[in-house]
Amino acid sequence: MLKTTQAKYDTSDLPAEHPQVKKPKIGVLMANLGTPDNYDYWSMRRYLNEFLSDRRVIDYSPWLWQPLLQLIILTKRPFTSGAAYKSIWNEEQGESPLMTITKEQTAAVRDMIQKEYGGEVLVDFCMRYGNPSTESKVAEMIEQGCDRVLFFSLYPQYAGATMATANDQFFRAVMKETWQPSVRTVARYFDDTRYIEALARSIEASVEKMEHRPETLVVSYHGMPKRYLLQGDPYHCQCQKTTRLLRERLGWTDIDIVTTFQSVFGPEEWLKPYTVEEVARLAEEDGKKRIAVVAPAFSADCIETLEEINEEIKEAFEEAGGEVFEYIPCLNAGEEHVAFLVDLIKENIHGW
Repeated sequence: MLKTTQAKYDTSDLPAEHPQVKKPKIGVLMANLGTPDNYDYWSMRRYLNEFLSDRRVIDYSPWLWQPLLQLIILTKRPFTSGAAYKSIWNEEQGESPLMTITKEQTAAVRDMIQKEYGGEVLVDFCMRYGNPSTESKVAEMIEQGCDRVLFFSLYPQYAGATMATANDQFFRAVMKETWQPSVRTVARYFDDTRYIEALARSIEASVEKMEHRPETLVVSYHGMPKRYLLQGDPYHCQCQKTTRLLRERLGWTDIDIVTTFQSVFGPEEWLKPYTVEEVARLAEEDGKKRIAVVAPAFSADCIETLEEINEEIKEAFEEAGGEVFEYIPCLNAGEEHVAFLVDLIKENIHGW
């Protein structure tokens, strides 16, 4: 059971003119990377400007980076990125698939939490970049009486450019509040047995539906500059361990499992092997005709999975002689994934 702090806020002796004090609650704020509001030029430019101006993502000196970003990159990239988003856009809902799936995840988590805690725990979501902003949701939760807030950035593996920057933004939002809540953050869960089990079952279910078993399972993670690894970022090691634990859990002897990294940006060396090159090598050099790709670093399908993997990387494999390319969806709002997220939340609000 949750501890109640209601006694701390006894309003019986307050004067009539005192501002209303709401019954204290716990807020659970789930965070994902973000999404543009639309795929038109200006929506894309606003989103990309916020994303690519983050020093956790691009750590070059602003004196060098910002002129390049504002004068060159943001004059061209919104068109190409917009076209990519348009190819996967949820036109019916008027939003990106990441937004649709995050809403579904949040609704499913909220339903399970409310069944156990009622109105004592509020569940909502925000985006690190774009809308709804972290700042707006923190303010909204405090307005609703949340004096304790659990911030849950939905990244299994820790990286400075994902979990750290999401936490940074959350702390900046809290800094602006007159009455700050007590806060906690959910740690990385790349090696949690429940996460590995949900991932393995999802992969097994997908493979069972395939006409032919793949010869290789490519476990593709979002990339980062190799320099970040050498500076101490643990992301690469955590990705490798996720793959190792997944390999052990699956126990396959007829399907090879390899780790790769995607979404390379800029001229410097990133974590290797690059997914787009490795799938082509598998076809050209190893003669693989059937592969499947899964992306465990993403909790929800997004532009990097639905467009980059399922279109660009698929094309590279087929052009190199591959015949059957299967993309295995992220865990999304799957029942086992949602149950695991709820377990993590309950563990992290314990004692509150």
